[in-house]
Amino acid sequence: MKLEDITVEVASEKHLAYVDQILKAIEDAAQVRGTGIARRKPEYLAQKICEAKAVIALYKDRFAGFSYIETWEHKRYVTTSGLIVHPDFRGLSLAKKIKDLTFSLARTRWPNAKIFSLTSGAAVMVMNTQLGYKPVTFAELTNDEAFWKGCEGCINVDILKRTDRKYCICTGMLFDPEEHLPAKIPQEVLDRIAKLDHDEEING
Repeated sequence: MKLEDITVEVASEKHLAYVDQILKAIEDAAQVRGTGIARRKPEYLAQKICEAKAVIALYKDRFAGFSYIETWEHKRYVTTSGLIVHPDFRGLSLAKKIKDLTFSLARTRWPNAKIFSLTSGAAVMVMNTQLGYKPVTFAELTNDEAFWKGCEGCINVDILKRTDRKYCICTGMLFDPEEHLPAKIPQEVLDRIAKLDHDEEING
């Protein structure tokens, strides 16, 4: 089996049949790692799929991987979450392919939002770094209580509470679109270029 044999696409209603398999894969991964993966309800993942806020990977009709997007503080912050690859499809760089599409989807839908990640996985940290994320303190992430409530399903939530939400097992990482804008050209230079272009057109 090769990576190119696996289809990675934005999920839609036709993929709702895979929700139970996705949840089982997330649950199994949490048990194997012994680290934090927040649990989600079937209805929650189904909503993400229907709202085009999820990416799914399939090998023919077999579930291979998944990730989803959440927005916070009136879409000022975005997370790409729940990245999971089924054990049968690991070692193919599938996680990176899913991550890349999820990140592109988030950037396309909310180009001005800050994208952040809470992860305890070294592989995810590497992928985030390649995409332009930087490690940050939890204070630089969203203050939305709904986001932090999602950590209640993690086995390490007691650490988060004991530290007044300052740190935990996970590392906070942030992609700030403002830091990735191309260099800005001063308006007077733009005006000069416009005049030069205009003069060139007149003079042939």
